[in-house]
Amino acid sequence: MTDGLGVWLYAVAGTEVSTGALGDLTGVAGETPRPVRSGELTAVVGSVPLAVFGDQPLRRNLEDLDWLEATARAHDAVISALLRRGPVIPLRLATVFLDEERVRHLLGERRADFESALTLVRGRTEWGVKAYCDRSALAAAVAESDTAGAGAGKGTAYLAKRRAQLSAQDTVERDAAARAEEIHEQLVRHAAAGRCQPLTDPVLHGHRDWLVLNGTYLVDDTGAGDFAAVVTELDRAFPGIRLELTGPWPPYSFAGVDRALA
Repeated sequence: MTDGLGVWLYAVAGTEVSTGALGDLTGVAGETPRPVRSGELTAVVGSVPLAVFGDQPLRRNLEDLDWLEATARAHDAVISALLRRGPVIPLRLATVFLDEERVRHLLGERRADFESALTLVRGRTEWGVKAYCDRSALAAAVAESDTAGAGAGKGTAYLAKRRAQLSAQDTVERDAAARAEEIHEQLVRHAAAGRCQPLTDPVLHGHRDWLVLNGTYLVDDTGAGDFAAVVTELDRAFPGIRLELTGPWPPYSFAGVDRALA
């Protein structure tokens, strides 16, 4: 720590990152990020004032949504720029150390984790797929499927259709979950790795539809087009379910360094 400054950690990379490669980047405190090396690993860090980014002031600032958004954008901008230069392991927002020596200690202590994660994400990026369910449309699709091909008179057919509609309304949550699971399984087959993230409140994701899948997938850069095509096919294959593809993103979900760092 120097003159009330802490060390903000953006990402961990290999030896591809050099001081010159970071000179055009601006960090969360308006600083120029710099490399901190330990063996074959490089941490990209920036000096930040502890009066703003220290433990107690940071807790308060994280409750300010405007401050949080601006800081998150600056953090992600650095990581996204690094990603264009080689594989990186992005660190979560607000990982702050008191000095560079503690960063070097982290690199040494977690060397195997970082090297394994770098191997996993090399040549790959993260994509997000969300599945939204229209309850009425899904129930109608399930009911239609259950009565398809029923050869009966009009009265019998009507009763069968009505029973199927009522049954589909009762089982719509189970049906939606089953479809979300099937979609996730098919997407994982076209990715190096995939994870189901927690489902968020509709108010937070800005949609009125019911979110039934919040998946993240690590996809080979050479196969990104094929992955997008699979998402399109699945979107068409499941009436009542709408898929939304986002990305590419830095591989936050596949960093493999989840436990506390600072």
